[in-house]
Amino acid sequence: MTKRDDVVIVGGGLAGISCALTLAENGATVRVLETRKKLGGRATSFEDVRTGHVIDNCQHVAMGCCTNYLDLCGRLGVLDKFEWHDSTWWYEDGGRVSVLRPGALPEPAHMTSSFAFAKFLTTGEKFAIAKAMGAIVFEHRERCALETFAQWLARKGQPAGAVEKFWQPVIVSACNVTCDRVSAAVALHVFQEGFLANKKAPSVGLSRVPLVELYDPAEDAICASGGSITLGASVASVGLDHVVTSAGERIEAGRVVCAVTFERALKIVLPEIQEADERFASMRSLTHSPILGVHLEFDRPVLETPHGVLVGKGTQWVFRKDDEGRRVHAVISAADEWMGMNEDRITERVCADIFACIPDAAGAGVVSSRPVKEKLATYVASPEGEANRPTTLGESGLILAGDYVRSGWPSTMEGAVRSGTLAAEAVLDGAVSGVRLVAPLEVRGFAKKVMGRASSQS
Repeated sequence: MTKRDDVVIVGGGLAGISCALTLAENGATVRVLETRKKLGGRATSFEDVRTGHVIDNCQHVAMGCCTNYLDLCGRLGVLDKFEWHDSTWWYEDGGRVSVLRPGALPEPAHMTSSFAFAKFLTTGEKFAIAKAMGAIVFEHRERCALETFAQWLARKGQPAGAVEKFWQPVIVSACNVTCDRVSAAVALHVFQEGFLANKKAPSVGLSRVPLVELYDPAEDAICASGGSITLGASVASVGLDHVVTSAGERIEAGRVVCAVTFERALKIVLPEIQEADERFASMRSLTHSPILGVHLEFDRPVLETPHGVLVGKGTQWVFRKDDEGRRVHAVISAADEWMGMNEDRITERVCADIFACIPDAAGAGVVSSRPVKEKLATYVASPEGEANRPTTLGESGLILAGDYVRSGWPSTMEGAVRSGTLAAEAVLDGAVSGVRLVAPLEVRGFAKKVMGRASSQS
């Protein structure tokens, strides 16, 4: 067993926080090294010098199915900082709004009534979606790993309108990849565990405070156990039993956990480790998908609901960031075509999408706009990308953590937290019982009879 009082974790994002807190709770002494001046990684906040507001890099959404992420928030004592909604509002061009929410029917039919009344879908599209949902309940998603979700949908006879107005918005938002690129296995996971298994699964949780405030308590919790967190510490190289900072400090360790992004890991893990570990050759094949978040403030209220899907628009989601609806955060996932645009063009396009779907907002003046580009937001969860995701442990013995590591989940906050727990389990190597992932929500209703075997990939 490794020296339990000597674990160095490189990276203070959600994976690093999850790993460090889990180790600290089980008697290990850890040291976390984070390049930035704050914890949270990509799921964090910064002060916008133009407005003075503390804003998030991009809107991050928790869902009821994110059991490990919510467990981490509970251990940090911040669950009360979320507001929850069981409804999603779908805005069409022209202003018509449909509301999707769970109804009285048991799982997996709990969304049936709201779908039946959804105005943004035609009757034919509703029947096609219902048929595909029935197939998803029974699907063994691991058997679909070699095809894209678009191919799977085509096999199920999904019309173009259903794909454009329903399947695509959900998948792009959840996976940051379009249906014609995302692995069908990943997309099926989203619907099986995120929508069909349990009525609580699709509930949307939005932080009422800047994201950075959710993770600040981790520092006190880790330090109280005898551990430490060093912010602003850039790491130049990572070995099996040591790291070297950019300032030249060599830090010895019983075990090292590399909890940074895959492109960063490929730069700092020692070449001899990479040569001896086939995981790194696979990681070199991973690619990125960008996300664009646009923080807008208008001179009058524009958004009445907590959030909304803009049907058929380039701007996929908008989130209300104040009580009035004057401050709005727009999100464009899989935003490749937006990355070359300047701020004025981005603002123009986003406002045009908002005003088209919320006509009452048309004419509102933009007080401020702050686009935030995350060019390296997530790995591309294509069939090839999924095949090249590394495991927590490999031949070299170096422990990896991050949302790109095989965790049983897509590249999400839940996936990052799960990877951190798996990394902690690898450090402890069975020396402490009870270090394990939190179970997913119970599969309920009729879904319980079929989804236990159909969704066995986890």
